Parts: sequence; structure tokens; C-alpha cells
Amino acid sequence: MLIRPYIPADLSAMIAIWNEVVEEGVAFPQEELLDAASGAAFFAAQSRSAVALDERGAVVGLYILHPNNVGRCGHIANASYAVASSVRGLHTGEALVSHCLKEAKSLGFRVLQFNAVVASNTHARHLYERLGFVQLGVIPGGFRMKDGHYEDICPYYHVL
Repeated sequence: MLIRPYIPADLSAMIAIWNEVVEEGVAFPQEELLDAASGAAFFAAQSRSAVALDERGAVVGLYILHPNNVGRCGHIANASYAVASSVRGLHTGEALVSHCLKEAKSLGFRVLQFNAVVASNTHARHLYERLGFVQLGVIPGGFRMKDGHYEDICPYYHVL
């Protein structure tokens, strides 16, 4: 699997994968879908947007990386990962997170923090913990699921 910075030709697939996760309503806080214009602007605005390519060269996942805050906290990064449902369980997410950790450090970030990992997202949580992320605690009812019920969120961090 190749992970590289995105190019404009990747945008259609990136938007489709991102929107798939948004529509599922169980992991991303976003509710609005991206279109061609908003997607291009969104991915261009990140410190790093990267894609995972399968053996055929098709985009099967992506991540975005950006500061979690500004000024005196600008050295802390935040990231989001999206994997096409057709390849989940094939370690694409693990490759994306591992690549992102290296990229965050190379960009001068000192910590990678996840603000809102949904407690029921056990696959992601186990992956993060296996890669050395530390859970900060639990925010009760911090995430509204697509069906309207609330679930806890678990912030995580990793020192780079």
C-alpha cells in the first residue's frame, strides 16, 4: 500500500470516502457532505492531506492533519482518518495513522491529539492504543450519533 500526499485527481475519490463516513454518522462530527468545491477547499486547507492507494492505484483511504489549536497550543496536531468501507479490516487505517504520526513530527508538531473518538468505535480505539496513544478520559454523552442517541467520547494523545 502506498500513502502519499493527495493530488487534484484524487479529490473525487477522497470526497466519496469522506462523505461515506459522514453519512454513517458514527465517527465524524461533521454532518454536512462535501461537494467538489467544498471538498477541494477543505483538503487544500489542511497541513497535510494524504491518500492510501491499493495495488491498482485506487484511493481507498485518506487522512487530514492540521493544528488542533492556535498560538501557544499550535504545536499540538489533530487528524481524521477515513477508509472506504470496501477495504475496512485490511489494515489501511493502521497504515494511515502510522504515516500520519511521522508526517506530524516532520511538520514540527509535538503531540497528536484526537478530541472525539466515539467510545463504541472499538476498532479505532484498539488501533490507537496499540500504536501508543494514551486515553485522556471520557466525556459523557459527547457525541450525538446519527440515530440521535448520545455516546461517550474518549480523547487520546500521542507524544511525537
